[in-house]
Amino acid sequence: QLQLVESGGNSVQPGGSLRLSCTASGLSLNYKNLAWFRQAPGKEREGVACISNVGGSRNYEDFVKGRFTIARDNAKNAMFLRMNSLTPEDTAIYFCAASDNSFSYTPCTLRETDYVSWGQGTQVTVSS
Repeated sequence: QLQLVESGGNSVQPGGSLRLSCTASGLSLNYKNLAWFRQAPGKEREGVACISNVGGSRNYEDFVKGRFTIARDNAKNAMFLRMNSLTPEDTAIYFCAASDNSFSYTPCTLRETDYVSWGQGTQVTVSS
Protein backbone atom coordinates (compact mmCIF):
# COMPACT_ATOMS: atom_id res chain seq x y z
CA GLN A 1 0.00 0.00 0.00
CA LEU A 2 1.31 3.42 -0.95
CA GLN A 3 1.84 5.92 1.81
CA LEU A 4 2.56 9.58 1.14
CA VAL A 5 4.00 11.97 3.69
CA GLU A 6 4.32 15.68 3.11
CA SER A 7 6.87 17.89 4.82
CA GLY A 8 8.33 21.35 4.54
CA GLY A 9 5.33 23.43 5.50
CA ASN A 10 6.05 26.47 7.62
CA SER A 11 5.11 30.05 8.37
CA VAL A 12 6.74 32.63 6.11
CA GLN A 13 6.37 36.29 5.31
CA PRO A 14 4.85 37.49 2.04
CA GLY A 15 7.41 37.24 -0.72
CA GLY A 16 9.11 34.30 0.93
CA SER A 17 9.80 30.83 -0.39
CA LEU A 18 9.25 27.26 0.72
CA ARG A 19 10.03 23.83 -0.65
CA LEU A 20 7.53 21.11 0.07
CA SER A 21 8.44 17.45 -0.14
CA CYS A 22 6.27 14.40 -0.58
CA THR A 23 7.97 11.14 0.30
CA ALA A 24 6.45 7.81 -0.66
CA SER A 25 6.80 4.40 0.91
CA GLY A 26 5.27 1.02 0.25
CA LEU A 27 5.11 1.34 -3.54
CA SER A 28 7.05 3.06 -6.30
CA LEU A 29 5.91 6.40 -7.70
CA ASN A 30 7.59 5.73 -11.02
CA TYR A 31 4.46 5.04 -13.09
CA LYS A 32 2.11 7.38 -11.33
CA ASN A 33 0.99 10.87 -12.12
CA LEU A 34 1.61 13.08 -9.13
CA ALA A 35 0.00 16.29 -7.98
CA TRP A 36 -0.18 18.91 -5.29
CA PHE A 37 -3.51 20.17 -4.03
CA ARG A 38 -4.28 22.68 -1.34
CA GLN A 39 -7.15 23.60 0.93
CA ALA A 40 -7.45 27.03 2.44
CA PRO A 41 -9.56 27.69 5.54
CA GLY A 42 -13.23 27.67 4.65
CA LYS A 43 -12.59 26.71 1.04
CA GLU A 44 -12.72 23.54 -1.00
CA ARG A 45 -9.57 21.69 -1.94
CA GLU A 46 -8.10 22.84 -5.24
CA GLY A 47 -5.40 21.64 -7.57
CA VAL A 48 -2.08 23.43 -7.67
CA ALA A 49 0.29 21.55 -9.96
CA CYS A 50 0.82 18.11 -11.41
CA ILE A 51 3.55 16.14 -13.14
CA SER A 52 3.07 13.20 -15.46
CA ASN A 53 4.30 9.65 -15.05
CA VAL A 54 6.50 9.63 -18.15
CA GLY A 55 8.47 12.52 -19.51
CA GLY A 56 7.67 14.80 -16.62
CA SER A 57 5.23 17.11 -18.36
CA ARG A 58 3.74 19.60 -15.93
CA ASN A 59 0.51 21.51 -15.51
CA TYR A 60 -0.07 24.44 -13.20
CA GLU A 61 -3.12 26.34 -12.12
CA ASP A 62 -2.97 29.93 -13.31
CA PHE A 63 -2.63 31.35 -9.83
CA VAL A 64 0.75 29.65 -9.31
CA LYS A 65 2.26 29.85 -12.79
CA GLY A 66 5.67 31.46 -12.70
CA ARG A 67 5.88 31.14 -8.92
CA PHE A 68 5.66 27.41 -8.16
CA THR A 69 7.65 24.55 -9.66
CA ILE A 70 6.75 20.89 -9.32
CA ALA A 71 9.40 18.22 -9.66
CA ARG A 72 9.80 14.52 -9.05
CA ASP A 73 12.76 12.32 -8.21
CA ASN A 74 11.92 8.72 -8.98
CA ALA A 75 15.20 7.50 -7.51
CA LYS A 76 14.19 9.00 -4.18
CA ASN A 77 10.53 8.04 -4.62
CA ALA A 78 9.61 11.62 -3.93
CA MET A 79 8.00 14.74 -5.30
CA PHE A 80 8.63 18.39 -4.53
CA LEU A 81 6.96 21.76 -4.82
CA ARG A 82 9.12 24.84 -4.87
CA MET A 83 7.06 27.89 -3.97
CA ASN A 84 8.38 31.39 -4.52
CA SER A 85 6.83 34.85 -4.11
CA LEU A 86 4.33 33.54 -1.61
CA THR A 87 1.30 35.64 -0.77
CA PRO A 88 -1.24 35.37 2.07
CA GLU A 89 -3.62 33.81 -0.48
CA ASP A 90 -1.28 30.80 -0.63
CA THR A 91 -2.03 29.99 3.00
CA ALA A 92 -3.46 26.49 3.04
CA ILE A 93 -2.86 22.88 3.87
CA TYR A 94 -0.95 21.35 0.96
CA PHE A 95 -1.56 17.74 0.00
CA CYS A 96 0.33 15.48 -2.33
CA ALA A 97 -1.50 12.87 -4.36
CA ALA A 98 -0.67 9.96 -6.65
CA SER A 99 -2.66 8.27 -9.38
CA ASP A 100 -2.89 4.60 -10.20
CA ASN A 101 -0.05 3.12 -12.22
CA SER A 102 0.01 3.78 -15.94
CA PHE A 103 2.80 2.25 -18.02
CA SER A 104 2.37 4.59 -20.94
CA TYR A 105 2.38 8.37 -21.01
CA THR A 106 -0.72 9.81 -19.39
CA PRO A 107 -1.11 13.59 -19.18
CA CYS A 108 -1.59 14.64 -15.61
CA THR A 109 -4.66 16.54 -14.49
CA LEU A 110 -5.74 18.59 -11.51
CA ARG A 111 -8.93 16.61 -10.96
CA GLU A 112 -9.08 15.10 -7.51
CA THR A 113 -10.89 12.05 -8.82
CA ASP A 114 -7.85 11.09 -10.91
CA TYR A 115 -5.81 10.49 -7.76
CA VAL A 116 -6.18 7.53 -5.47
CA SER A 117 -3.49 8.02 -2.83
CA TRP A 118 -3.24 11.09 -0.61
CA GLY A 119 -0.99 12.37 2.10
CA GLN A 120 -2.17 13.97 5.31
CA GLY A 121 -1.06 17.45 4.36
CA THR A 122 1.41 20.07 5.52
CA GLN A 123 0.46 23.57 6.66
CA VAL A 124 1.74 26.61 4.81
CA THR A 125 1.03 29.98 6.39
CA VAL A 126 1.98 33.23 4.71
CA SER A 127 1.61 36.22 6.98
CA SER A 128 3.43 39.36 7.98
